[in-house]
Amino acid sequence: MKFHYYGMIMAATIGMSAVSGATFAEEVVATVNGKPISQRVYEIYLKKLQSQQPQLAGNRELIIQDLVNRELLYQDALKKGLEKDKDVVFALDQIRKNTLIQANVGKFTQDHPITDADLKKEYDENIAKLDMNEYKARHVLLKTEDEAKAVIKELDNGAVFVDVANAKTIEPNSNGGDLGWFKPQQMVTEFSEAVAKLKKGEYTKTPVKSQFGWHVILLEDTRKATPPKFEDVKQQLRAMMRNQQLQDYITNLRKTAKIDIKK
Repeated sequence: MKFHYYGMIMAATIGMSAVSGATFAEEVVATVNGKPISQRVYEIYLKKLQSQQPQLAGNRELIIQDLVNRELLYQDALKKGLEKDKDVVFALDQIRKNTLIQANVGKFTQDHPITDADLKKEYDENIAKLDMNEYKARHVLLKTEDEAKAVIKELDNGAVFVDVANAKTIEPNSNGGDLGWFKPQQMVTEFSEAVAKLKKGEYTKTPVKSQFGWHVILLEDTRKATPPKFEDVKQQLRAMMRNQQLQDYITNLRKTAKIDIKK
């Protein structure tokens, strides 16, 4: 049974960089052929297990035994000179590079904290830019401008919009062209701009062209949407601001770098 659990831990951690050795006066949890395995290594390994195999993370003895197994494999690899293998050298170089990249991003993040005041300012600026209008509309979608003009003429002559939509639209299952309630950003720009110019009960007097075809649009109603609460979008804003910070940082690095991309 113990061997079975050791195998589970080994399988879960295959591909991880070797964690072994102790530095300075760190507490040692085990030695293998005179080489120490430190408490710090144990804690790092434990953290990995807690996210990958939490059911095993509470067994200290089992984890230490697996660290011993890893150290044995590591020492055996050194005896075989595998650290000189070109593929291994390349892989180790990539691990080193990724570690340094992560450390650099971590330092940048630490040196450029995003405060609650920063987040609130970003929130207020974004809310001010948002079009909080919502529209309830119907439309008739047609293949050509001439067909759309013909529909408008029918409506001008007193035709009922729902009936015309059911009879003429090329959109399947249109239900009288009903689009329900929507925000401007949910529609293509040409459509949203045309709807925003209409008054309640009006339809477009000229056809509206989009990537889908030609539209005749009826605005049935409008209302104001409630903006999201600051606390509900706080973490999303933080991630967005952090991503923008990193993009700006990389952009500045590129400005001073000599980059030659081979084609």
